[in-house]
Amino acid sequence: MLIGISLAIAQAVQVTGVVVSAEDDMPVVGASILVKGTSNGTITDIDGKFILKVNKGDKLEISYIGMKSQTVAAKNNMKVVLESDTEVLDEVVVTGMQRMDKRLFTGASTKISAEDSKLDGVPEISRALEGRAAGVSVQNVSGTFGTAPKIRVRGATSIYGSSKPLWVVDGVIMEDVTEVGADDLSSGDAVTLISSAISGLNADDIESFQILKDGSATSIYGARAMAGVIVVTTKKGKAGSNKISYTGEFTMRLKPNYRNFNIMNSQEQMDVYKTLESNGYLTFADVYRASNSGVYGKMYHLINSYDAKNTRFGMPNTPEARNAYLREAEYRNTDWFDVLFNNSISQNHAISMTSGTEKASYYTSLSVMNDPGWTKQSKVQRYTANLNALYNISKKVSLNLIGNASYRKQRAPGSLSSNLDPVSGEVKRDFDINPYSYALNTSRALDPNEYYVRNYAPFNILHELDNNYMDLDVVDMKFQGEFKYKPINKVELSVLGAYKYSTTTQAHKITDYSNQAWAYRAMDDATIRDANPWLYTNPDVSNALPVSVLPVGGFYRETKYGMNSYDFRATASYNDVFNENHIFNFFGGMELNATDRTQTWFQGVGLQYDMGMLPSYDYLYFKQGNEENAAYYGVSTTRSRDVAFFGTATYSWKGKYTINGTVRYEGSNKLGKSRSARWLPTWNVSGAWNAHEESWFENLRPALSNLTLKASYSLTADRGPAEVSNSRVIINSYNSYRPFASVSESGLQITELENSELTYEKKHELNIGAEIGFLDNRINLAMDWYKRNNYDLIGIINTMGVGGQISKYANVASMKSHGVEFTLSTRNIVTRDFKWNTDFIFSNAKNEVTELDANSRVIDLIAGTGFALEGYPVRSLFSMDFQGLNGQGLPTFINEKGEVTVSDINFQERNVKDHLVYEGPTDPTITGSFGNVFTYKNSLLSTKNGQG
Repeated sequence: MLIGISLAIAQAVQVTGVVVSAEDDMPVVGASILVKGTSNGTITDIDGKFILKVNKGDKLEISYIGMKSQTVAAKNNMKVVLESDTEVLDEVVVTGMQRMDKRLFTGASTKISAEDSKLDGVPEISRALEGRAAGVSVQNVSGTFGTAPKIRVRGATSIYGSSKPLWVVDGVIMEDVTEVGADDLSSGDAVTLISSAISGLNADDIESFQILKDGSATSIYGARAMAGVIVVTTKKGKAGSNKISYTGEFTMRLKPNYRNFNIMNSQEQMDVYKTLESNGYLTFADVYRASNSGVYGKMYHLINSYDAKNTRFGMPNTPEARNAYLREAEYRNTDWFDVLFNNSISQNHAISMTSGTEKASYYTSLSVMNDPGWTKQSKVQRYTANLNALYNISKKVSLNLIGNASYRKQRAPGSLSSNLDPVSGEVKRDFDINPYSYALNTSRALDPNEYYVRNYAPFNILHELDNNYMDLDVVDMKFQGEFKYKPINKVELSVLGAYKYSTTTQAHKITDYSNQAWAYRAMDDATIRDANPWLYTNPDVSNALPVSVLPVGGFYRETKYGMNSYDFRATASYNDVFNENHIFNFFGGMELNATDRTQTWFQGVGLQYDMGMLPSYDYLYFKQGNEENAAYYGVSTTRSRDVAFFGTATYSWKGKYTINGTVRYEGSNKLGKSRSARWLPTWNVSGAWNAHEESWFENLRPALSNLTLKASYSLTADRGPAEVSNSRVIINSYNSYRPFASVSESGLQITELENSELTYEKKHELNIGAEIGFLDNRINLAMDWYKRNNYDLIGIINTMGVGGQISKYANVASMKSHGVEFTLSTRNIVTRDFKWNTDFIFSNAKNEVTELDANSRVIDLIAGTGFALEGYPVRSLFSMDFQGLNGQGLPTFINEKGEVTVSDINFQERNVKDHLVYEGPTDPTITGSFGNVFTYKNSLLSTKNGQG
């Protein structure tokens, strides 16, 4: 008996080891180490290490969620390398500040690998998120490079604010060079070409996206993340890897086709014109001197033009000649898409180099993108460079240095800002030459080689595109460094600093021979001279006639945007495992953000492009501007400062039951002066149950292989609209209006009074979710339901004038929203050479404005992207109640008086809106996609349909 006992004791030994990830050679925290066939086991600590007593000959089963399990023989000082298991859901959640074990993460998020998100031929990485994640809608409002898509994470969160998600790249918040509202993205204005903060990132440098949706996931960012967070992780070097990679993409875009649009052909259009002519319209008197004219205007000009040399008119004024001319236009059927678009081939070339040892690893890349342009005068060249260096100075100290730079040279058709006439209800853009808009809205009876009349001057779209265009030069740079130190085994201290620089020069060139320049000197006769709004009548001269302020030359309009941004963050983390069952994580710190933006612009007038760029200006141009109190140059500077303190704690018992709490306290110089307004605490409480870690769950395998239930409740916030900044009284200088330039004077005016009680917009959110895996995770299902209550939203209220303002910003609005998200992923076929995966994504989000005292006008509700009205969604679109055509063929509507009318409509009505017809929200409420990925050896075929 004694001998048997001594032998048993002798066989028991203590083994030590470390578990690391094959992907990045980093320690795997919380990996399960179990003696096969027994309940004896442990889990790895913060450094991936473990100690376990075993008997000689025992085998260890090592497992970790998201990685392939291994069974190895027990021995001392063992190193186990676990490989990523693509059969399970994403194993690590990256929040931009932390990397968390998914078992300990209690929020709602979606991870998208670069391989799954990359769309060949789409160099703008934000567009690649379309249809990739439930609850995320991506509206590509413009196909022009540099224009940010309209992205919503679980719908709108503000009425006047942008509701744009926060972009975080390698832990650093990315700021836009200029703040463009979400509604302005679809305006077509030139500033939208630089509205994307991440257009300088090369898609080949992206490792993954992590989209943080609910308050539990985003709470660490507090008042910056009410609209969600998109975390981008770029590639880095790996120890033991030396590799050079090249990627070449060639993408061809075909011209649009009229078959996809319900637009009349030239024969149908001429039939309408003939009907108008027979009813007394399109007469010589109406069209010959009109500001804009087409086929009939050209015909009348030919009839009225006399060639003295050949002693004949441009066209005989006979019924036969007129009919022949109109018949030619009837059968012309110009394909403007074919004229203005190209079957272009864009190229994207990238080369990357990866190398590393246990002491240092590097990732560098260079890329060149060349897009010759889908339309005339539309082309882009972009160059990027990236460096990511990681130095493991010692076991306790590491340094990560990252540098990114990009340069973009772009050309686009000339564009002016759109404007809205609240009297006539017309939304227009002067001198609009957007090729897509022109192709859709221009008569197909016109000859693309002929000049017609626009703005009282000759106009041909091809000629105008050659003489009216914009050149953009964009430079983006980001440098960051992160220093990490482990004073003891379970504690890590980190300091991160980053500097971002961006500058854009936008030169709008309007040459001497453009329609825009010609319009400023169009006065062929007295009728046109008196009607042309681009001419100037000198008020200092009695009975003066209109004259041109641009007798020669054109315009050169240059706008420069600059941004300098600084970030500093200091954090401390503590991770420990007590008694092999109790997992505790703490993460806390503070951060500072500073952003300085500048904008300068000027308008050069009378520049003679064909005379060596020689300026020749007329003093009347400046005299007119002085009388109209219009500036010809401007400089503006804005400064944003933010500071925050944050902390989050997580406790988990055996990885089964997890609770989390987060608090953040921050302040911003953009809001009111009072402490209660400028400073705000945000918080989150959440929990998760990993049922698959329960012992009884083994009886359900393999039919049911994964089950996690989550719930969270949070308070997050946002600073509101970008233009709101009332921490102090805002006093601007101005030039007072006077009828004569000689008596003008400058002054100071109070633009906004101090609004010290104006504070953050806030959101309470409840989220309940579940993740379920079937058949060894061959089928994965993720579901989330959420309910939001947004309050203290900033809006404009009308006052009695007390304090000197009849309207001001205040926290007066509120809204509620709810939604459901559903993601189903299946691995239909998995063999050595062939794989077939399917993804089905669906989400439904609805919101309603519950309180709003905006007193908006009718024109605000029916124009553009719509507006908010109490009891309706945030972006609701209304229309006039159409009553059909009257006897003269003119459209009729119900006005605010309840009368049927053609034009008697008060678009500035604020009180009576019952006559408007609700058409629905402009933001999609249902989004989804269905996609398949087929892989055969090294070949891949991907198909995806959907969005909302």
